[in-house]
This record gives sequence, C-alpha cells and structure tokens, in this order.
Amino acid sequence: MACAAVLATVARPGHAGDEASPGWHPQVGFVQAGWAKETRSFTLGLVWPWQRAWRMGDGQWSGYWELALGRWSTSGVDGRDRAWVTQAAVTPVFRYRPAGGRSPWFFEAGVGLAVLSPIYRSPSKRFSTAFNFGDHLALGRNFGARGQYELSLRYQHFSNGGVKHPNPGEDFVQLRLAWSWR
Repeated sequence: MACAAVLATVARPGHAGDEASPGWHPQVGFVQAGWAKETRSFTLGLVWPWQRAWRMGDGQWSGYWELALGRWSTSGVDGRDRAWVTQAAVTPVFRYRPAGGRSPWFFEAGVGLAVLSPIYRSPSKRFSTAFNFGDHLALGRNFGARGQYELSLRYQHFSNGGVKHPNPGEDFVQLRLAWSWR
C-alpha cells in the first residue's frame, strides 16, 4: 500500500503549461506480477521515455529509464512463515519496434541495479549481497485507441554478477501491464 501511495504522489502527469521541467514527469506507469520457483513478486513502477530514437534496417530502437519498487514473497527458511523482501531498482531499457517503429509489437532488453532488503533467502537459495543486477528480456504489444496500453511478457534475472559468493541468482517470469499518460 505504501508503494502505491509513493508512486501516486510522484506519478502526477505533467500539465500542458508546465514547461519548467518537461522531462522530469514520468509518462508511463506499470504494474507487474512475477513468478520464480519458490518466490512471487509484485512490482509498481514509472517510466521516463528517452527523447531519441534510432532507425536500423526496417525497425526503430528507442529506450527509457525505469524506476521500480517491488515486494518478493517466498517461503521462510524454516518452511513455515512467509519471508518478504523489498526491491528497489533503476534500469535503462532499449526497445526495438519493427516496421519503422510503427508496429504495435516490441522487443526490449535492459540491465539495471537493484537493492533488496533484507538480503533474499528462500528455502533453496541465499543471496550474499543486498546490491544486485537485474537484467531482462521482454516481448510485448501496445493496444488501445492511441496505443496507450501495453502488455508484455518478461524474463528477468537477478544476481550480484559474481561480486560475492554464494551467487545463485533468481529467475522470474513476469507479466506487465503499463499505461501511458500522453
């Protein structure tokens, strides 16, 4: 609930006459649910699209900054209680659209930084650091009258990149719904 309140406060869409900081207001919000072997996640986030796009062949590359706040739930190490982990992450993401950028379909990839508190432990895995990398691949599609909604299926991996051991990593399959304020 606190995650939603913070994001609602920050996510106020920019107003038409608000020229003081046109790039600071996020343009997209999202909710995301994820599943790993023993862990479930729920994430809320904001997106700041980049103001630049690149044409390559028949497609177009663009990108965005993603700020995410999530909760992971897993069986406790003793197998009885639930263990909760809070995740905060920032990720630069590259997105590719076919058909010169006009296709409703897209593919994206990103690698960012995530902080987990407390350090993630499940019955079968134990992270050794609170700071981790989160990388993902996704396939998605825009829909709605102006393409203002998108649904994507993501594969995301979290680990510390071998900085410290043990480093078992955790792999999530995620479903994301996003909506644009533009």
